[in-house]
Amino acid sequence: MRTCLIVDDSRVVRKVASRIVEKFGFDILEAENGAQALEVCSQQFPDLILLDWYMPVMDGMEFIGKLRALPGGDKPIVIFCTTENDIGHIQQAIMAGANEYVMKPFDEEILSAKLSQVGIL
Repeated sequence: MRTCLIVDDSRVVRKVASRIVEKFGFDILEAENGAQALEVCSQQFPDLILLDWYMPVMDGMEFIGKLRALPGGDKPIVIFCTTENDIGHIQQAIMAGANEYVMKPFDEEILSAKLSQVGIL
């Protein structure tokens, strides 16, 4: 089964995202910050990572840089999920290695469209 790692410091956001992504047939893993997410990835890379930008300990940008530098770290599809909506942030995320970008709050329809765009649905 495919796995999705949801990385967000908000338990509510992780819960909402989990419910949506489970409908698409993913097993769910969760992390509260980038450091925990790297720990999860050191065991096994998930197929998909939904990544928040702003988190304590290690933010999304630091995480994606470290992820993409790992052997095999180019494999997971990473979608930034954040409140930042200006073109500068979007470009920065894509240049750092994100596959896509979605604005919070998102719903099943928006996430489904993004997952289709990156070829995982």
